[in-house]
This record gives sequence, structure tokens and C-alpha cells, in this order.
Amino acid sequence: MRSVLTICCMLSCFFAAAKTITVGKGRAFQTITAGIAAAAGGDTVLVYPGIYREKNLLISKSLVLKGIDFPVLDGEHRYEIISVKASAVTVEGFKLLHSGVSSLEDIAGIKVYDARDVVISNNILNDSFFGIYIQNGTNCIVENNLLTGTAKNEQQSGNGIHSWKCDSMRIIGNTVSGHRDGIYFEFVKNSVIWRNKAQNNIRYGLHFMFSNDDMYVSNIFENNGSGVSVMFSKNIKMFSNYFAENWGDASHGILLKEISDGYLQGNYFEKNTSAVYMEGANRIRMTYNSFRNNGWALKIQASCMDVELERNNFIGNTFDVGTNGTLVQNTFNNNYWDKYEGYDLNKDGKGDIPYHPVSMYSMIVEKYASAMILFRSFITTLLDKTEKILPVLTPENLRDNSPLMKKAF
Repeated sequence: MRSVLTICCMLSCFFAAAKTITVGKGRAFQTITAGIAAAAGGDTVLVYPGIYREKNLLISKSLVLKGIDFPVLDGEHRYEIISVKASAVTVEGFKLLHSGVSSLEDIAGIKVYDARDVVISNNILNDSFFGIYIQNGTNCIVENNLLTGTAKNEQQSGNGIHSWKCDSMRIIGNTVSGHRDGIYFEFVKNSVIWRNKAQNNIRYGLHFMFSNDDMYVSNIFENNGSGVSVMFSKNIKMFSNYFAENWGDASHGILLKEISDGYLQGNYFEKNTSAVYMEGANRIRMTYNSFRNNGWALKIQASCMDVELERNNFIGNTFDVGTNGTLVQNTFNNNYWDKYEGYDLNKDGKGDIPYHPVSMYSMIVEKYASAMILFRSFITTLLDKTEKILPVLTPENLRDNSPLMKKAF
């Protein structure tokens, strides 16, 4: 009991000692650097409106740095604007402009170095090389930030929100555009990406590399070079995301490369060159996803195994499924295919004959892209009809044995 009272007394003293320091014209301090220097651990530094050009702001103690009405921090195209090198720091309510650019250093608008319990929220970042960069962070939150880059090519641009070697991250409600990748994870585990919008980024809206046991939910990936790339990772859950208008020769709604034990449920893929492209993917389960008006709904390479598709909707796609091999060790069951021409005599809601989603023409296009010039011609229709009667090129075991007669949801 005495130890509990001692701890309570210590906490009371700590909170009683915490103070608020004000920065701005007519305030206690005229520069943010001076305000941070005067602050002690646990203090709050309030920054009032104005334009602050102070090179690099270094935060090396636990404090709250909060802007009132979005004071402007200008990096003048030369500096990293805020560097956080302490745990339990909050950065909130600033407008950060014009960070430096470097091919040797990952300069950012806000960069966190080897810290935990850092919160970066409600900031506006324009024209930053990297936007928010967290290096070796644990239990950090990046929430409700607006990041707008001016990237012209991949080589001279950084990512919007970049996490490297992190654990238990929460990336929530951010809007990212104009960067190389909108959100980038490398060696990140046990983390959640939720309710973000990544659009008009040069390469990917979201990029995973060597990151395990993560989940992304209810995000929008629109008009990026490609929507999402998940590579060399495992145990990734992908729920209720929206992938749209990711067009181009090598564009995908989502690329799954060398990934295992993944789960996709309730995602919407609309107007992508390839909605889902899978290569070297194993033990992937896909349920209740919608594929609508894509070039290819699903490209599943022969290197994929134990992929299960059940109760998905395929509507208005040019090709439902494409593949590059004839040996298929994956399962399709109880999906809705708008191109299915079968019947349901026993009225159980499932077709009485299997559906083969890979057409002969799609196999030809897979090998000879120039064959697309024959799209919607009589000869392609004749080829597909003939292949259904006497299958030769299409993989016989890639079929849905119980296709649904009505949409799955």
C-alpha cells in the first residue's frame, strides 16, 4: 500500500510540475528552438500562427509540440524540418513546407529516430522529400495528416509515410498524394493501416517489403502507378479496401509476390489493369471481394499454390482469370461469374456445370500481348466457344465446380 501511495505522489508531482510554454509574436519565446530548449520533460510547447524558418528543429526530450491554427515551418528546400529523437513525443497541428532533398540521406518533413510512443497527428505537409519517416519506432501513431508531394519521378522522390524496422505502428486516417509510394513498410510487424487515402502517387499507394503480421483495413488506393504491392511477407490481412483506376502496362490493384498466409475479404477492385496479380503466393484465402470492370480480375501465375477463392463477384471484367501455366493447384468455389452460361435445374442457387474462368483468348494474350488487337472480334469469340467444347490450351483443373447463379453479396 505504501508503494502505491509513493507512486501516486510521484505522478502527482510530475503532472503538477509540467508546464505550458508559448511561442510566437508577443509570447514568452519568439522561436520554437528557444521554446523547446526551455521545456522540460512532460511540458507542452504551444506555437502560435506565423512563419518559422529555424533550420532543423530537434526534439530530444518527451514533450508535446502543438501548433495553433497551423503555424508554418519552412525547410527552405535545405533542411529536415522536425527531428524527433526522444520517446513519448507528440507533434500536432503544423504546416510543414519545403524540406531538403538528398540522394544520400532520407530527409523528411518529420523524422522519428529510434523512439517509441510518438504521436504525429493533424499536420499538413507540402513539398517534402519524405513526408513522415519513422526509423526503428515502436507503438507510434501517425493520424489524420495531409501529405502532398511534388514528385516527378521515382529516383528524385521519397515516400509519404515511411516506416522502417518498426513494431506496433498505427497509420490512421491520412491522405497521401504526389509521392513515390504513399505508404511504405519495410521490416514492420504487428501494425495496422486504417482509413487512409493514397492517390496519384508515382509507384504504389501502399508498399510492403519483408513485413509480417500486419493488417490494412478500409483504405482507398486510387489513380496510383499501382495500388498496393505486398512482397516477401506473411500473415497479412486485407479487409474492406477500395482499389480503383490503377491503369498502365504493369499496373495492378494489388500485387502479391512471394507472400504466404494472407487473407483478403470485402475488398472492391474497380477499373484496374489487373485487379489482383499473384506470383509465388501461397495459402491465400479470398472471400467476399468484388471485381468489377477491370482488364484482368485475377492474374494467378503457375507458381501460386493453395489459393482459395470463395463467394467473390466477377462482373464486367475483360478477362476474369489469366494464368501462364496449365498445372493449377488452387481452389475456386461458389463464386459469381457474370460470363457463366450454365443452368440450375435443381434450383439450389448453384450452376449444374462447372465454369472455366480462363478463356483461350486470354491464354493467347498472356503470351502475345499484341493479340489484343483482335479483342471483341468474331475470331476470338469462335476460339473461346471451341475451347469450351474441346479444351486444349486452358487448364482443365482451373474451374469453379459450383458457380453461383446470383451475386454472392
